[in-house]
Order: sequence, then structure tokens, then C-alpha cells
Amino acid sequence: MGYSKLGRNSSARKALFRSVLVSLFKHERIETTEAKAKEISGLAEKLITLAKRDDLSARRQVIAELVDKEVAKKLFDEIAPKYNDRNGGYTRILKLGVRRGDAAPMALLELVK
Repeated sequence: MGYSKLGRNSSARKALFRSVLVSLFKHERIETTEAKAKEISGLAEKLITLAKRDDLSARRQVIAELVDKEVAKKLFDEIAPKYNDRNGGYTRILKLGVRRGDAAPMALLELVK
């Protein structure tokens, strides 16, 4: 199985993923469409696993992906240490029903405590 294009070209999709990931790590939960939540979940898992390594190379890779250095610092200093005893499964997707305006299926994507 591949990935969802989300109706965007590759650069717009990458920018969308970057901004949603920054929001997720900043607020630790976000409300978005189910399709976006499913795509972002896997990317967030990979970044958290990378942050658990906590070496210079991992930091540079995370900063290159997220761009926002403050969020990257939070990921390494606060978020990743919480998951040292857990191998994957860092995010949870809760279905919320449909959005009022266009009936798009919505979901809550959050980091597991």
C-alpha cells in the first residue's frame, strides 16, 4: 500500500505534513481529517523514534524535517524521553464524526501519554 496524495502536488503535500507535524508536537494533539491523521501518524512515529536516539545526526535530521528548532528541541527534551520504554505506538487516532461544512470525516490525532 502506498500513500495518500491528499489532492496536492508533492511540494504542497510536504509543506502540509511539515506544518501539521509542528502543530502536533507543539500542542500534543490536533484535530484534522482522518486521511491527514493517518498519513501524519506514521511520520510522527518515525520522528519520535529518531529523537529517541538523541545524537547529533538525529537532531539534524529532525530539524531538517520540521524546520522549527524550538519544536525540535521540545521533541528531543520532553516528548521522546517519555517513550523510552515504548517501542512504537506513540500516536492515537480517535474518530470524531464529520465536519459540518463539507461532511469530511474528522479525527483527533494525539500523542499517547
